[in-house]
Amino acid sequence: MSVLEVRAFNERALMTAALPLLRRLPKGDGHHVIVFPGFTAGDGSTRPLRHLLRDLGYHAHGWRLGQNLGPTHEILGGLGDLLERVHRQAGAPITLIGWSLGGIYARELARAAPHAVRQVITLGSPIQMVENDSSGAEQIWKRLRPLHSPTFTRDVRAAFRPHLEVPATSVYSRTDGVVNWQSSLVRKTATTENIRVVGSHIGLGFNTSVIYAVADRLAQPAGSWRSFRAPLLLRGAYPPADNLDPTRLPGSAA
Repeated sequence: MSVLEVRAFNERALMTAALPLLRRLPKGDGHHVIVFPGFTAGDGSTRPLRHLLRDLGYHAHGWRLGQNLGPTHEILGGLGDLLERVHRQAGAPITLIGWSLGGIYARELARAAPHAVRQVITLGSPIQMVENDSSGAEQIWKRLRPLHSPTFTRDVRAAFRPHLEVPATSVYSRTDGVVNWQSSLVRKTATTENIRVVGSHIGLGFNTSVIYAVADRLAQPAGSWRSFRAPLLLRGAYPPADNLDPTRLPGSAA
């Protein structure tokens, strides 16, 4: 893992210091949100973000599936049950927020059940990765692979699959010390976007720029999704976003 990830401690401290201001972010309609943790993490990692979302009036849910060990039989079965349960409780489509591997789960759920999903927001998720691509977590992934279900295969990059039927936002950092940032990009369409921030991979769930962008996305009225546009005073926190270039992905021809 890159030494750049040490910044996560500062990002967490900054979030704590900024909480009085973050709690003043625009409140939305209080719809239901599920937050999925990254690889090897659990609900504890997403608790600060979920607590803040609740302060903003949303019904924020953890995934309650323990540690994210990858696509095990238990996790894959639990994901479908989770979406069905929360959707039934909400009585309306819900937002899915996924950090790293959690974002891949979120997108697959949205692909399988678009009627239940309002939008998907991914945080540093390697959505363009396929089997045998390298990452900062590949050694742990290989050790845990015997636990993974063979039904969860990733042999086609997201760029070459049909677009999701729901709006999708990918938040990423060019200084991500775990995931190749280019693998986090989506093709820009009328309902998809990339938002670039400055920060670490491990700190994305605490990064104040990420939190502002997530709150902005959540506050949009249902059915009126528009691309993110930072206010003038915050433009410096959001460098110009990149668009997906499939020729720069691993294994692609130059």
